[in-house]
Amino acid sequence: MSAADDALADAFFEARKADLEQRLKPKRFRHSLGVSQTAEALARTYGADVATARLAGLLHDWDKCLDDQAIRDRACDLGADVPDLVLQAMPQLLHGPTAARALAREFPQIPPEALSAIEKHTAASVDMSGLDLIVYVADVIEPNRSFDGVDKLRRAVGRVGLEDLFLLVFQHSLENLVATGKRLHPDTVNVWNHYVERKLKREGTPSGATKGR
Repeated sequence: MSAADDALADAFFEARKADLEQRLKPKRFRHSLGVSQTAEALARTYGADVATARLAGLLHDWDKCLDDQAIRDRACDLGADVPDLVLQAMPQLLHGPTAARALAREFPQIPPEALSAIEKHTAASVDMSGLDLIVYVADVIEPNRSFDGVDKLRRAVGRVGLEDLFLLVFQHSLENLVATGKRLHPDTVNVWNHYVERKLKREGTPSGATKGR
């Protein structure tokens, strides 16, 4: 059995689940289990590796137990390349990048595809894989979430393509941040424009058809 196979085995998953239960508060732990289950289901629907999705979903909030200063320190110690605005004003967005790096050190057998999904689940990216998209979506629509509009997002699973599903979820998150006066990650607009452009190309709509006021 290869190192990657070992990381995807049930024994490794159960051991990390036990670790996670000790690290996180009960509500956050339940959320992580929900993300794992949802990521697994999405992987089956959209043709991604099920075991990798299950593991990435489980571990995506590995560093969510850290307070603001602790996660800043951890990001610096691990050499995470993050914008100064995020480091100073939005430190909780760092828990994806720090978890990916910390887990890679502690458990080098975890597949890089899982680590990438963990890293990108907070702020997304313009170069997301199918697994990255799956974990991002699962984080938002897992069964313990109860915000207005979540049922509509869940109903879209399997009815639209994976990138279109991600765009629906990303749009909801973006609208909520703007409506509540929250800061946006510096890359948010680039991510939005990138995936909108891809959607327009899939639909055969010229980019110039989107007009400003």
